[in-house]
Amino acid sequence: MKFPFDLPFLPEGCSIALLESCGMKPGQCAEAWALAHPQLLREQSGQFLQAGASALLAPTFGANRAALAPFGLEGQAEALNAGLMALTKECAGKLPAGGRVGPSGLFPPPAGEADFDAIYHGYREQVRALARAGAGFLLVEGQHSLADMRAALLAARSSGLPALVSLTVDEAGRTLSGAALLPCLITLQAMGAVAVGLDRAPLPVMEELLEEAAPHACVPLIARPSPTPGAAPEEFAAGVQRLAAAGALVLGAASGSAPAYTAALRAACPTPAPLPEKGDCWAAASEQEAFFLGDDIRFSEPVPCSPGLAEDLIALEDGHANVALVELETVDDAFLLAEQGPQARLPIAIHSHSLPVLEAALRYFQGRLILDSESPFEEEELTPLSVKYGAILY
Repeated sequence: MKFPFDLPFLPEGCSIALLESCGMKPGQCAEAWALAHPQLLREQSGQFLQAGASALLAPTFGANRAALAPFGLEGQAEALNAGLMALTKECAGKLPAGGRVGPSGLFPPPAGEADFDAIYHGYREQVRALARAGAGFLLVEGQHSLADMRAALLAARSSGLPALVSLTVDEAGRTLSGAALLPCLITLQAMGAVAVGLDRAPLPVMEELLEEAAPHACVPLIARPSPTPGAAPEEFAAGVQRLAAAGALVLGAASGSAPAYTAALRAACPTPAPLPEKGDCWAAASEQEAFFLGDDIRFSEPVPCSPGLAEDLIALEDGHANVALVELETVDDAFLLAEQGPQARLPIAIHSHSLPVLEAALRYFQGRLILDSESPFEEEELTPLSVKYGAILY
């Protein structure tokens, strides 16, 4: 899916921090409070439109079932998303209106013990409610794990909504689960994300990571930093301009920033920016590392799944193969690969005599796998799997 909006693209809208500045108490559910104060949401939306936002964002960041559970509101996910999205669309008028999709707070193996399908179903509920209420796109933002990002993307595909995805990283360039921008970019753009990038990170970290990612981007890059406390809007806009020079085309201030920052940024980047040329996407990935593939691809001998899979994969680094070929027999093997595969120091290809097992491996591995075309299936059977999960069919 091509990027559907004019560039540079500046989506903005009401946020938790802005709601707190208007009377919401800390610890309250921001989504429920915003829906109970529709006039406030209308006023803030109007301010962002006047400041030059390209699109309005509904304040649905924490409106997935898992994030609502601590408030006892998980049963209201559909109503909250529908109400906030409908109100935002009304405010947007002829401009695009999108839904914010924040992290679930759940981590599947190897980072945690959550069930990936449960994460997916929570996002699907949210995304479908947003779509029915008129969302034109999704901003999957503030993300801490590739599992959340992939689950949200799969949910977006089920509703046909374009999804922009941004990570929150620390000064070392890593998320809470250890994910890095480049491997996430490789994985997410292959799965159909229309833009990928960063939010809330320090400007110098963003600039370095975006410059590293730009040659491999097939989609626009996102840069939505948080303004330095006390920084003037013009100073913030100048910093974001450096990020634009590093390759970012979807720009903005992270949640909680006033419309004055949007206005300064709009004034600083008045000319349309071109879409990136096709980058170097010939790469596999785990959550923490990208593996760029050359012309000379050499699969290892098939490695069976066993409790010692991680050690077997690491040992392949000293051999002649440059791709680890893993043989999968059962769905349990797919779960084992998801848990131990990220320790491999080579890109991973998978082979199986079962289509459901292949799909399970592609679904639960957090990264981009190579799908062995020598698996005993027709290309017409393997291609839909590779497209759905962004795998390389080789």
